[in-house]
Amino acid sequence: MATSNRIAEVAAAVGEPARAAMLAALMDGRALTAAELADLAAITPQTASGHLARLTSVGLITAEKQGRHRYHRLAGADVARMIESVMQIAGGVTLARTIPRIGPRDAALRQARTCYDHLAGGLGVSIADALRASGAVEIDGDAAALTEVGRAQMQALGILAPARSTRPLCRPCLDWSERRPHLAGALGAAICSHALDQVWVRRRAGTRALEITPAGRIGFRQAFGVVTVTGQPGLAASQAERQPW
Repeated sequence: MATSNRIAEVAAAVGEPARAAMLAALMDGRALTAAELADLAAITPQTASGHLARLTSVGLITAEKQGRHRYHRLAGADVARMIESVMQIAGGVTLARTIPRIGPRDAALRQARTCYDHLAGGLGVSIADALRASGAVEIDGDAAALTEVGRAQMQALGILAPARSTRPLCRPCLDWSERRPHLAGALGAAICSHALDQVWVRRRAGTRALEITPAGRIGFRQAFGVVTVTGQPGLAASQAERQPW
């Protein structure tokens, strides 16, 4: 059970700008070195080491050594969910003060990005909408379930979540840019891995944004009924009539 001291300890660890920048940089699910994180947070490697030790001590990140390098990643999906929620709140505060100009990089993040290990942005939300409209997934508040129809669909597509996983099979995750849920959990991770393996999406250097490839425009439509119109993902017309995007 979390105590007030423990809550304050975690909040203090997240609440420092450099540490917040490091956590945000790890939100795409990849592991980064201290030097890479220092560069992203605009601090020295020595300062970064102290911040990383603090984040590790409160259980927000983990580290593993491979060869000469030590790689850092988020400790798990629960941490990613917490950071995504903070981003949502922080974004809401910013929007309440002023509406910023949306540049190309912001547009790319809104279109498609990773949220830890699953798809987010317009693409992730559209996939969730499509699966919900077809009866493959049921979403009710903070709960979600993969139906028998959905299991058959995932098997046919070759998208299979691990049979024995300690994480939920399917969970809604509120998207901070769309303000509607995309899919997380083992199923969300499996869909994201499949999209990357099939080169339906490609990672953009230096950002969580994903590029939807020509193969992806075909793949997402055939697999889920999701199309890209004027650069933004949405449902195919037949599904959009039932589930507006």
